[in-house]
Amino acid sequence: MPVRRNSKKLTLPTTFQQFTKRFPDLAAAHEAIAKSVDQIGPLDRKTCELIKMGLSIGAGLVTATQSHTRRAKKEGASLEEIEQAILLTMNTCGFPRTVAAWQWARTALTKR
Repeated sequence: MPVRRNSKKLTLPTTFQQFTKRFPDLAAAHEAIAKSVDQIGPLDRKTCELIKMGLSIGAGLVTATQSHTRRAKKEGASLEEIEQAILLTMNTCGFPRTVAAWQWARTALTKR
């Protein structure tokens, strides 16, 4: 899924933008659920982003993995914590997916 880059920041994937423009009610409901879920429970933002990274890896979602990698870093995750979260996917998702995710994360962290 292509991601638009402007001079200062990364924007949402083009297809996501087109979908939410076409179906604004669904986009609003999706956003409301995301905000509600983020506020439930004792996990801190860093931990939530590391978990979302793992889920994105398992689903094979490149841009989501990259987005949650950047967010985890922003929330204070070290490179070692990010790599551990990626490596934890190996037995469940397989070696090839883990190696791919490691590359996706490296790309996300070096594009800034």
